Amino acid sequence: MNKKKFRKVEPYIWMAPSMILMGIFIIIPIFVILRMSLSKVTRAGIVKEFTGFDNFLKVIHTSAFPMVLKNTVVWTIVVVGLSTLLGFILALILNNKFKGRKIARAIIVFPWATTLVIQASVWKFIINTDYGTLNTLLKTLGIIEKNINWTPTAGAYFAWEIACGIFVTIPFVCFTVLSGLQSIDSTLYEAATVDGCNYWQKLFKITIPLVKPQLTISTILNIIYVFNSFPIIWTMTKGDPASKTDTIVTYLYKLAFYNGKKGEAAAVSVIGFLILLVCSSVYMISVLRKEED
Repeated sequence: MNKKKFRKVEPYIWMAPSMILMGIFIIIPIFVILRMSLSKVTRAGIVKEFTGFDNFLKVIHTSAFPMVLKNTVVWTIVVVGLSTLLGFILALILNNKFKGRKIARAIIVFPWATTLVIQASVWKFIINTDYGTLNTLLKTLGIIEKNINWTPTAGAYFAWEIACGIFVTIPFVCFTVLSGLQSIDSTLYEAATVDGCNYWQKLFKITIPLVKPQLTISTILNIIYVFNSFPIIWTMTKGDPASKTDTIVTYLYKLAFYNGKKGEAAAVSVIGFLILLVCSSVYMISVLRKEED
């Protein structure tokens, strides 16, 4: 093989290992799950005859699925939305020079570096009615006289799970945006100041447009991570009571490993995959179109 031909195939040679790994660990499992969702599957996971969309129809017509779908949408939108907003604000603060900035940045990393199971366990301990640290702190400060039940309903417990999700997601957004802020040339702000621009004009005309690529990346990755997040909800409530705090991921886990309905679980997995694919694609296309305009 001469040098010209080798140069043409060289990129494919370097890409081949990653493409093979993607095929083994991503593409093949997708086809396996798709096949399971369209077939009758035994409790042992053995795929039997083709049943078409029966598994999808069974899932859609269950009383729990609409609630699970709603929980998933609320969970994803609220966690991604608020963590993006708060992470962006925190990045703006940490981008300024002040004493203890390095320590503050190190502290922000902790929620991100700690495993989600540990974070969820800590939050569950904090809001415990009998011995939780939140009630203990408030009683010590004299704010309350007796313990408060912070989770009287499933909705309240789900709200605490969302709060935990936001808390552990903020650091990722913060440091992603911070990397973009540090790449902005300070002369742009100096020129804007000379032109008489105030803080908000600089924010919306310089800062946000220039960190939009970082915000786009963090938002897309967060949509994927949060939508597929399992440890927080499973550690805090396991989706109980009666699947009222379940999301698609915890719900399909119950179907597959608690109820032995692996075909229906595969159908839920495919539904979740399609929702995630559509949402991520729509967001990406809308952002790219705005950048082109």
